[in-house]
Amino acid sequence: MEEWLNWSLRHLSLGLGVMYSLERPVQGQSSCPKDRLGRKRRTVVSSLTEDEELTEILKSYSSNKVTTTKYSFLSFIPKNLFEQLHRFANIYFIFLAALNFVPVVNAFQPEISIIPILLVLAVTAVKDLWEDYRKHKSDKFINGLVCEIYSRKRQMYVDQRWQDVHVGDFVRLSCNEIIPADMLLLYSSDPHGVCYIETANLDGETNLKQRQVVRDLPRQGSELTPENFHSRIECENPNNDLSRFRGFMEYPSKARVGLHNNNLLLRSCTIRNTETVIGIVVYAGHETKAMKNNNGPRYKRSKLERRLNVDVLWSVVLLVIMCLTAAIGHGLWLRNLKDTSFLIPDTTSPALSGFYLFWTMIIVLQVLIPISLYVSIEIVKLCQIFFIQNDVDFYNEYMDSRIQCRALNITEDLGQIQYVFSDKTGTLTENKMVFRRCTIAGVEYPHEENARRLEVYKEDEAMGCSHTLKSRASAKSLSCKSLSCNRSSVSLHTLTGHSEGEESPSPTLPQHSAFSSPMEKDIVPDPFLVQKLNCLSSPLFLLRDASMELTYIVDFFMALAICNTVVVSSPNQPRHVVPEVSRTPLKSLEDIKMLFQRFGLPRFSTLSPPHTTESPRSFTREEDKMLHLNPGAWSPPSEPGADELIYEAESPDEAALVHAARAYRCTLQGRSLERLLVELPGMGSLAVRLLHILPFDSTRKRMSVVVRHPLTNQVVVYTKGADSVIMDLAESPKGAEQSDGRQGHIREQTQKHLDNYAREGLRTLCIAKKVQTSTEYDIWLKRHAFAETSIENREELLLESAQRLETNLTLLGATGIVDRLQEEVPETIEALQRAGVKVWVLTGDKQETAINIACACKLLRTTDQLLTANCDSKEACKALLLELRTEVERGEAAEGTSGFTLVVDGHTLDFALQEDLKGDFLELSRRCRAVVCCRSTPLQKSHVVQLVRDQLRVMTLAIGDGANDVSMIQVADVGIGISGQEGMQAVMSSDFAISRFKHLRKLLLVHGHWCYTRLANMILYFFYKNVMYVNLLFWYQFFCGFSGSVMTNSWVLIFFNLLFTSAPPLLYGILDKDVSADTLIKLPELYKSGQNSKAYLPSTFWLTMLDALYQSLVCFFIPYFAYAGSDADMLSFGSPINASALLIILLHQVIESRTLTWLHVLVLVGSALFYFSFTLVFSVVCVTCSPPTNPLGVDKLQMSQPLFYGVCALTTVLALLPRFLFHALRNSISPSDTLKAALMDQLNPDNYCRRMQHWNQTQAQSKARGLIINVEDLDIKIPDFILPKELKECRAATGSVLS
Repeated sequence: MEEWLNWSLRHLSLGLGVMYSLERPVQGQSSCPKDRLGRKRRTVVSSLTEDEELTEILKSYSSNKVTTTKYSFLSFIPKNLFEQLHRFANIYFIFLAALNFVPVVNAFQPEISIIPILLVLAVTAVKDLWEDYRKHKSDKFINGLVCEIYSRKRQMYVDQRWQDVHVGDFVRLSCNEIIPADMLLLYSSDPHGVCYIETANLDGETNLKQRQVVRDLPRQGSELTPENFHSRIECENPNNDLSRFRGFMEYPSKARVGLHNNNLLLRSCTIRNTETVIGIVVYAGHETKAMKNNNGPRYKRSKLERRLNVDVLWSVVLLVIMCLTAAIGHGLWLRNLKDTSFLIPDTTSPALSGFYLFWTMIIVLQVLIPISLYVSIEIVKLCQIFFIQNDVDFYNEYMDSRIQCRALNITEDLGQIQYVFSDKTGTLTENKMVFRRCTIAGVEYPHEENARRLEVYKEDEAMGCSHTLKSRASAKSLSCKSLSCNRSSVSLHTLTGHSEGEESPSPTLPQHSAFSSPMEKDIVPDPFLVQKLNCLSSPLFLLRDASMELTYIVDFFMALAICNTVVVSSPNQPRHVVPEVSRTPLKSLEDIKMLFQRFGLPRFSTLSPPHTTESPRSFTREEDKMLHLNPGAWSPPSEPGADELIYEAESPDEAALVHAARAYRCTLQGRSLERLLVELPGMGSLAVRLLHILPFDSTRKRMSVVVRHPLTNQVVVYTKGADSVIMDLAESPKGAEQSDGRQGHIREQTQKHLDNYAREGLRTLCIAKKVQTSTEYDIWLKRHAFAETSIENREELLLESAQRLETNLTLLGATGIVDRLQEEVPETIEALQRAGVKVWVLTGDKQETAINIACACKLLRTTDQLLTANCDSKEACKALLLELRTEVERGEAAEGTSGFTLVVDGHTLDFALQEDLKGDFLELSRRCRAVVCCRSTPLQKSHVVQLVRDQLRVMTLAIGDGANDVSMIQVADVGIGISGQEGMQAVMSSDFAISRFKHLRKLLLVHGHWCYTRLANMILYFFYKNVMYVNLLFWYQFFCGFSGSVMTNSWVLIFFNLLFTSAPPLLYGILDKDVSADTLIKLPELYKSGQNSKAYLPSTFWLTMLDALYQSLVCFFIPYFAYAGSDADMLSFGSPINASALLIILLHQVIESRTLTWLHVLVLVGSALFYFSFTLVFSVVCVTCSPPTNPLGVDKLQMSQPLFYGVCALTTVLALLPRFLFHALRNSISPSDTLKAALMDQLNPDNYCRRMQHWNQTQAQSKARGLIINVEDLDIKIPDFILPKELKECRAATGSVLS
C-alpha cells in the first residue's frame, strides 16, 4: 500500500506546476462569482497568523453569529412600516388619510380618518413582531451553543459560543457534537483519516456520510497542533451547493493539493462514530452552505389572489365613476342654483368646486376599496394552514411526521388543480428496494423462493402484523459506546423548522439505519445459483472452459459488494475498518487466480464460443453435470449477533445490492479510505485496494469503482448503472472474436431478461467490468488527477474523465429490484381522475417498467388504448405525433371509446419539446386521459410542467421525493415534496410536504375544496358589503346637492366596515363547510367546481355587485319614503338606514353560509349587539365628538319609536327576498352537485337502503360501473369501495348492481 501511494503521488505531482494557476484560468471556463469585496476566491489561513494583511482578510469574512430576524429594537417601526408600504392598498389609504387633512377637500374629522389605516398597520405589525420574536429566541439558542476553539493565549482548546467562531479558527469536535460552521477536515482520530457525519439536520438523510482528511497531510499519529499549521487555503466563494466544494491547500513548500466536497464538514451536521476531529473554519454564519439553503417559507401569488387584484381594479374604476358623477353633479347644481342665501359666500367657480368635491368623495367612498380584506385574507389563510397541519389523517406514525405547509399564501390553489405531475420512484412506490431476481452471463435466476417471501410480507402488512414492519433501523446505535461522547446532539431549529418545544433525541438512544428492514435484508438465494457458487469451495473444482461462467458470477457479486459508498458498522463496533493483513483464505487461491487472470486478459483465444442448448441456465451441459455432482454444502450468512453488520447506504438501490451480495456470502465487511474488506465464498476475506470512486450522476446514469484486484493485481473497473447506458457501453475488447460471440450472446439474453423484468415492474440495473493495463491506467490517472485538483470547471473535467474510463465494458449481468406501490396509490389516482384532474407520471425508468407501474396504480386502465411514441429523429417524431393525433380524433368520434394513454420516452420527448413540435405534442397529450413520460431527465420534467402550465393556462401540481424532482416542483403552481427515502431536497423546495402519496387525496379533495370555496365566498362577501354600504352614501348625494355630506356621523361611518361587520366574514372564511370531509372523499366529482372557479367567476362578481346595488336601493329609499314629509333631520334619517344595512349584511351571510353553529350565532348576534350598544352609548355621551354635526340623543330617540323597527324589518325583508327566492328556486329546479352531496350527508342508512331498493328495481340491467342514487334528481356516482359499512351491508341485502 505504501509503495502504491508513493507511486500515485509521483504521478500526481507531474502536473502540479500548471494545474493551479489562479491567474490564468483554462480557456472556456466561466469566471467565479466575486465576494462582497470583489475577490473571485476566498483565502483562508490560520487565525494564529502574525501577518497583518492576512488577519485583515480574515476579519472581512462573516462571523458565525446567525440572525434570521428581520428587525432590531430600533429598526422595527421604520422597517416594518416600509415593508407594509409596498402594498398598494396601504399606500392608497394613507394617501386618503393625508388628503382628509386638506381643509378644502376634507369630508370629516381628520383624526378619525387615520383610525382604519392605523388599525390595519398595527395588526400587521403585531403579527410580524410575534413571528420575529420567535426567530430571535431560536437564534439566541443556536448562537449560545458551545464548542471547543483553540486559544492562542492559553495554548489549548477552550469552550466558546458558536457566535464567537470566526473563519480561520481551529475547532475540535467529539462524537455526537454538531458542527458549528463549515470546516475543512484536518485531523481525525481514525487512523485512516476518516470521519463519519450524519446530515439529518441538513437534508433529512439518516445514513452516515464519510469525510476524509485533506490528502498529503502528515499521518494521523498524533493530534494536529494549530501552531504548526502554516498552509494557505484557496477556495470558492460561499454558495448554496451542498454537493460541491472546490479549492486547494498550499503548503509552505509551495506544493498544492486539491480540495473537494469529501474534505468539508458542513454546519448543522453531526459527528458520528469518530472520537475526535479537528478542522479549520472556511465559511461561518450566513456564509455557510446550510444557511445559504435556509430560505424559509415560500411566497407565491395564488390564482385567486390574481383574480382579486383584477376585481380591486374594477372597484377603483367604480369609485372613480361615482366620484366623477358626484363632481359633475355638484358643478351643475352650483351653476343652476339661483338662491344662494344659505351658502357661505365663496368666489370658487363651479368647475373648481367640482374638482374639490371629486377628492372629497374619494375620501367619503373610500371603503369601496376593502382595506380590511387583505388583513382578513392573511388571518383566514393562517387558520386554514393550522387546520391542515393538525389534521390527524396526515400524521405518519411510522415516520413520526405530519404535513408541512411551507408556502403560506396558496392554500386555495389546492382546490383548483387541473394537472398533477408525479414522479414514480419514492412517490408512487415505497422506494424500499428489495432484490428480486438477477441474470448473470445471460443466464436468468428467478429466485422463486424470494418472490414467495415478498408475498408473505405483503400479506402480513395487509393484516397489520407489526413484526414484519419493524423499523428500518434495527438495533443500530450511533452512541459510540467505546468512545468518549460527553456532549449531546441537539436539533438546529433554524435549519430544520422544528418547533422550539420539541426535544431532540438523546444521542445515546439507538439510531435508525436506513434501508435495513427485514424485508430488505432477508433475501432467499436462488438454489441453482448457490450450486454454482459452491464450486469455488468444492474439492472437485476444475479449471476449464465451462468454469468461465463461474468467473462472471464471482465478478458479478464482487461488483454488487464493492461498487458503492456503503459504510459498514455494527452495534458493538461503530465502524468496520480493513485490518492491515487480511486473514488467510479458506482454500488455495492458485486455481482461482488463474481463473480471474484468464477472464481479465484482452483476448480469449483458448475459449470456445457458447453453445445454445435447451436449458437456458448453462453455457455447456458438462458444467451442468459438474454442478449437480458437486452441490456442496451451502451455509447462509451468519445470523445477526454481537457482530451483526449494518450497512449505511446513501440510496435504497445500493443497500439492496449489498444485501443481495451478502445473501450469497459475498460480504462487504469493512471500508477504509484506501481499502475494502470483502469475503468471497471459498476464498475467505480479501483486502481490495480502492483506487477511485466515480460517483453516480444524472448525466452518466452510472457509478464506478476502480480497484486493484486482490487475486490478479490488475486494475479493474466495476460499473453499475441504467441498462440504457451500460448496454451501449458494453463492448468486447477489439480482436477477441470468440469473446465477441460470447458477449453478443450475453447481451442478447440479458436484454431479453431486462425486458421481462421491466414488464413485471422491476427496476433494472446492469453490472459490467473492465480490466485496464498499467499503461492505460497511468495515462488516465494523470488526467483524472488534474480534474480532481482543478478549481475551475472541476465538475465538467471529472465528468469527462469518468466517461473516458467507462468504455468497452464487459457486461456481467443485470439485477431486477422490486419497488412496491405505496398503500392506497391506485385509489388516490382513481379519485383524482374522477375529480377531473389529469395525472402525468414523469419517471426515469424504462418504458416497460413505467407502463407496468401505470397499470398497477390504475393510471392505465384495461379499457384504455395505449399510444407509444418512440422516435429516433425529429421528422419521425413530427409524423408520429400527427398520426397519433388523428387516431385520437377518430377514437373520440367513435362511440364506446374509453380513453387514450400516451407513453413517451426521453429521446422522443427531446424532439417534442422543441419549439416547432411542442404545439402538436401538447394538443395530443391534452386529448389523452393520462400521459407517462419515461427515461426523462430532471430538466425534461421541469420543461414538461412549464409547457403545460404556460400554454394551456391551467393550474399544475408537481409531486416528488428526490433531488431530481426539485426543478419540477419549483416550476409548478403548487409543489409538493414527499419526505421519503431520498432525503429532504424535494421537501425543502416544496410548498407543502407530505409523507405518503395517499395524503394528496384528502389534501386536494377536502382541504383544497374547503380552502378555495371559503376564501372565494369570503372575498365576494367583502366586496358585497362594502359596495352595498358605499352606495347608500352615493344615493344620498342626489339629495344634498352632491356636496359630499353623509347622513351618519363619521365614527359610525369608519367603524361600520372596520369593526361592526368584520368578525362575521372571518368566521365565514374559516369555518364554513358546504360538504363534509367524508362526502368529499367519496365523491371526487365535487372537486370540479373549484377547477372551474365556479365559486368566483367574473359573472359571479358582477352579479354580486348588482345584488349589492339592489339592496342599497331598497335600504335607502324605503326609509326615505317612510320619513318623507317628517321633521327628521339628517342623522335621524341615517339611523334606520345604518341599522337596516347592518341587519341586511349579517342576514345575507346567514343565507349564503352552508354551516351555522353556535359560534356563528354568537358572532352574528354579538356584531349586532355591538353596533346598537355603541350607537346608543355614543348618542348618550357624545356632545362634540363629531363636529359640525351633533349626534346627541339621535339614536336613542329613534330606537324608542316603533317606526324605526318597522322600517328596519320591512327594509331587511325586501332587500333579502330576491336572493332568498333565487336560492330556493335554483336549489329546487337545478340543484348543484355540492347541494346534492350536502343532502347525502343528511341521509340515514335506512332511507338510503329504501332508495337503493327502488333503484335496483328500475336499473338492474344497467352496466354502469358506479352506483346511482336517486335522491331528488340526484345522479352522483359512488364507487363501491367508498360506501359506509352500514350501506355496504344494505347493498349486500338488496343485490349488487355492478356489472
